[in-house]
Amino acid sequence: MVSMSGVQKHFGTHHVLKDIDLQIAPREVVVVVGPSGSGKSTLCRCINRLETISDGTISVDGVELPAEGKALAQLRAEVGMVFQSFNLFAHRTILDNVALAPITVLRQPKAEARRHAMELLERVGIADKAHQFPAQLSGGQQQRAAIARALAMKPKVMLFDEPTSALDPEMVSEVLDVMTDLAAEGMTMVVVTHEMGFARKAADRVIFMDDGRIVEQNSPAEFFDNASSPRAQAFLSKILSH
Repeated sequence: MVSMSGVQKHFGTHHVLKDIDLQIAPREVVVVVGPSGSGKSTLCRCINRLETISDGTISVDGVELPAEGKALAQLRAEVGMVFQSFNLFAHRTILDNVALAPITVLRQPKAEARRHAMELLERVGIADKAHQFPAQLSGGQQQRAAIARALAMKPKVMLFDEPTSALDPEMVSEVLDVMTDLAAEGMTMVVVTHEMGFARKAADRVIFMDDGRIVEQNSPAEFFDNASSPRAQAFLSKILSH
């Protein structure tokens, strides 16, 4: 579903992604972990070309990412993205936030888009907030609205870039529960997160990055219980000891 081959990314003289080769199968849930500054979020943002790559190729469902224009917009519509900050439109209701892209991008009839949006809000557990504005919702509720908004485009792949890191601790689980359900339903997902419990429970594969490279990748059980690289072992000993 997602293929990255020989991907390099530079920010000026800073080499952020180095020789990234990654294949993600349909319905696979890949969790990307690693220290801050290791390139995790940049990798995620390159998959839908929010960041342009310096070299290499990326394709989604067999189609190489176009450089720009309508073809890129069409491919982006097939790749849902949920950010650290919720990025909801403050002046629109939650229902309008979710229905907007299907109406404007997919040209769905308004009634159909709003009906589907309500179904998605039900699915993420906030149908009762449909006619409220983002500022009236908790952070966890806003992030669940953002997930519903991404799902409204019926994406082939969902990207999550540290979706819980801006949330209060008691709100984290309500977002992770929605993501775990999505994984169980067979959504192809790439998740950058510090939530190791989610990685252990929901991932098919855990990828460990350091200094712009994929250092190690394995099943959650193998990675957490038997990491092979000294760098991953050091990382896990720090985060799992508290």
